[in-house]
Amino acid sequence: MSVEPESGTPVLLAGVRDEFVTRPWMSPDRHWPAYPGLVGGRDLLAGGTWLAADPAERRVAALLNGEGTPAREGRRHSRGELPLLAAATGELPSLDLSWYDPFHLVLGGLDGVRLWSWDGESLAEEKLTEGVHMIVNAGWDRGESAPRTAWFRPRFAEAARPRWRTGGSSGRFWGEWLDPASGAGLPWDDPRALVMRRRLPDGRVFASLSVTLVAIAQEGLRYDFCPQPDDLDTWHEIDTSWSRPAEPVRRPRG
Repeated sequence: MSVEPESGTPVLLAGVRDEFVTRPWMSPDRHWPAYPGLVGGRDLLAGGTWLAADPAERRVAALLNGEGTPAREGRRHSRGELPLLAAATGELPSLDLSWYDPFHLVLGGLDGVRLWSWDGESLAEEKLTEGVHMIVNAGWDRGESAPRTAWFRPRFAEAARPRWRTGGSSGRFWGEWLDPASGAGLPWDDPRALVMRRRLPDGRVFASLSVTLVAIAQEGLRYDFCPQPDDLDTWHEIDTSWSRPAEPVRRPRG
């Protein structure tokens, strides 16, 4: 996450979704009738999302699994509803958080970037300062304690910041940001890897299934998506335009 309030693109987000490869999902679109203004990828198992954007309000919310005490069986809610609620309202709504397993929820907009962290017992809220920040499953990694943070944060910080432009390919818009967001060529089994793939002892495969880039500016919201992190040619811009369906024509009687 990069925050630079005086820039033409004050908020930049690079998000990698790590999940079991067998979990079904759909690429970003307007999937939720209850939230017609939101765009995001849809988790077909629980119906929510890992990232939701509201282009009209210049807002994006992204979710990471956290560490701590899990919710009790029988009352657990999907964390995938949290990005939808945050992107739609601009807040973390008042909820009974004991329903949710631990999480980190990032909400970015023209007014800055906030981070909520729930460990199953207490909620912390912080505002990200100016600069480049890495949020991992342990939370806001200020000290670059994780190998991927120590390697990638300086590379994002040194990359030329994308300037706002309308249209164009992902490579043209994001420029130097596209390489680190795509994993910078590190092998999947490297402890520093941003894009990873791991086979667990039970045979299941846990991997980076997609990468997202979002830029927020006064002029709009740019949303780019890579559904196959091992194929950089799959990067593309998500269409965030939307017009309300026309009202039906009412013909006079008689």
